[in-house]
Amino acid sequence: MSFPIGRRAAAQGLLGGLVAAGPVAAQGYPSRPVRLVVPFPPGGGVDAVARILAEPLGTALGQPIVIENRAGAGGAIGVDSVAKAAPDGHALSMVSPGNMTAGPVVRPTPYDPLSLGFVSMLARSPLLLVCRNSLPAQDLPAFVALLRRQPDAIRFASGGVGTGTHLAAELMNLRLGVRMVHVPYRGTAPALTDLVAGNVDIFFSDTSAWPMVRQGQVRLLAVSSAAAWASSPTTPPVGSAVPEFDISNWYGLVAPPGTPAPIRERLSAELATILARAEVATVLGRIGFDPAPMAPDAFAAFVRAELETWRAVVQAANIRAD
Repeated sequence: MSFPIGRRAAAQGLLGGLVAAGPVAAQGYPSRPVRLVVPFPPGGGVDAVARILAEPLGTALGQPIVIENRAGAGGAIGVDSVAKAAPDGHALSMVSPGNMTAGPVVRPTPYDPLSLGFVSMLARSPLLLVCRNSLPAQDLPAFVALLRRQPDAIRFASGGVGTGTHLAAELMNLRLGVRMVHVPYRGTAPALTDLVAGNVDIFFSDTSAWPMVRQGQVRLLAVSSAAAWASSPTTPPVGSAVPEFDISNWYGLVAPPGTPAPIRERLSAELATILARAEVATVLGRIGFDPAPMAPDAFAAFVRAELETWRAVVQAANIRAD
C-alpha cells in the first residue's frame, strides 16, 4: 500500500507513536492490583498453579495478584472476559488446552486464541495412559499389539467430547491407523471410576489418576510426553511405540490483545525467575507438574502448532461438538 507524501509522513508519525507507546505504557506497571482470572472452579489444577504463583508474582511486581474464579463453557467465559479487558496488563487469564487449542477446534470460542497477548507457559505434565487391571496387555508394546489385532474391541474413556483426554486417544488412532471406541463421560472423575470398575479399557488421564496408579487400582502403560516423567522415570513415553506422539497437559498465562510487549516480557521474565526456584518446583511437583516457562513469542508459536495438530485430528476423526 502506498500513500501520497503528506499522508505518508502522517502515517509514519502515527506508527512512530505506536512503537513508542509500548515502553511508555510499561513504565510504572503495575499501578494497581492485577486481576488474574482462573476460568475454572476453585480446587482444580489450573486454580492450584495460579495460587502457587500469585503470591511470589505479586511480590515481584509490587502489587497484589487478585485471583478471580470465573468458570463456564470449558474455560471460555473467563478467558473472554480478559480478552475484552483494557490491554494494560492489569487483567490476565490462566489458559489451558481446553480453552486455547483442543477445545476451540471443536467448539468455536468468542475470542481468537492467537489474537491474545501471550505471556508465558507456566507448567506442564504428561497425560497418563492408564488401563483397567484386567486388560490383557502388561506394557505399552503389548497394548499396541493388542490394539492392532482388535481395534474395535478397545474402549477408551474421555472427560467429554473435544477434551484433551478425548483428542489424545484420537491422535493415537490417527497415528496407528486404528479405531478405538469412544466412551465419553462428564469429566475425569467418572471416567476414572468406570476404568477402575473395568467398564472401559483405557483412559488418557491427567495426573489425577496418579494416586490410583500408586494404589494399584489401575495400571500405568505410558506417559504422553516425548521424554520420561520425573514422577515415574521408568514409564515409557507413548512416542516410543507410536510415531509422532508428543502431547501434554499445560497451563499458561495470557493478557488482552494489544497488551504492550514490554509488559508481557516483564511478566514472563518475573515468572521464569519464580519458576526456577527449587521450592516452587517442589510444590508444583506435588500436583504432578513441572515448571515450563516460555518467552511470549515461544509460547505463541507453541499454541499455533498445537492448534494445527488438533485441527487435523478433529477433521480426520470427524469430531463434532455434543
